[in-house]
Amino acid sequence: MAGDLLSQVVLPLCLFIIMLGMGLTLTPGDFTRIFRSPRAALVGLGGQMLALPLVGFALAAWLMPTPVLAIGLVLLAACPGGATSNLVTYLARGDLALSVSLTAVNSLLAIVTIPLVVGLAFLVFSDGYQNVQIPVSKMMLSLLLMTLLPVALGMWVRARSARLAHWLEPKISLFGALFMAVLILLILYREGGNLLPTLSYSGPAVLLLNLIMMAVGLLAALAMRLNSAQTTSITLEMGIQNSTLAILVATSFLQDQRLAVPAALYSMVMYVTAMAVVAFRRRRHASCEMAHGVQDSAAMDDAPPAR
Repeated sequence: MAGDLLSQVVLPLCLFIIMLGMGLTLTPGDFTRIFRSPRAALVGLGGQMLALPLVGFALAAWLMPTPVLAIGLVLLAACPGGATSNLVTYLARGDLALSVSLTAVNSLLAIVTIPLVVGLAFLVFSDGYQNVQIPVSKMMLSLLLMTLLPVALGMWVRARSARLAHWLEPKISLFGALFMAVLILLILYREGGNLLPTLSYSGPAVLLLNLIMMAVGLLAALAMRLNSAQTTSITLEMGIQNSTLAILVATSFLQDQRLAVPAALYSMVMYVTAMAVVAFRRRRHASCEMAHGVQDSAAMDDAPPAR
């Protein structure tokens, strides 16, 4: 009964609140701004919609020992970046407008792509796993109500009162972070005696998914000759996924908590690597500012004295 209450009521409600918080940061222009930077949009959307699921399938087939963990990894790979990617991009001095735009568009597309990718994962990895009927239409409708609706509501609140939106957004972000931490601990606790074997099996695949996608984002952005801020945004957008959404799909729609284990592990891994990017970018930014300061000082010393 408690498990049903968590998966059917608490988790959807909390995801609704978290997505509302993301909507408070968006404007209608965020859904069209990416077309002003078509190369960056091509890299970001292509990476999320194509490269990420393909890498997820490859790692699941290669490293995951059971069908349930393989499907769980693909489910995670099918989810878009969440509001966390926008926060981390801001901390890393990346292109925040690009990050927000990609998150908004990817979240909209995910309503269709998540059921399709997860359904394909069940076809590929169903051997030895229970026969599950994927509720595609129900999943799409529920994702619409729990992602697009709260985002639209948050955008409406921002349009009506930017001051209220700015006051609410950090509080909802804090709530989302605390809720995610509790949710991860609860899932890992329920694994009980299977925790250590699950970590040994899933840990390498989850870590590789994160590192490979960040590397793919970095290399693709460099190949397209994007600037450093855009490259940072693409790298982080590729490496940070909406784990809360993956856990919701696993527990509420597919009704198997084991499918949520890769997402729970990924949530811990992605923060470590993301903070490494933030530290690198802030250190580099500080070095550039110091170098510019030295150059300005030298230029002033070389200038002729005023008469």
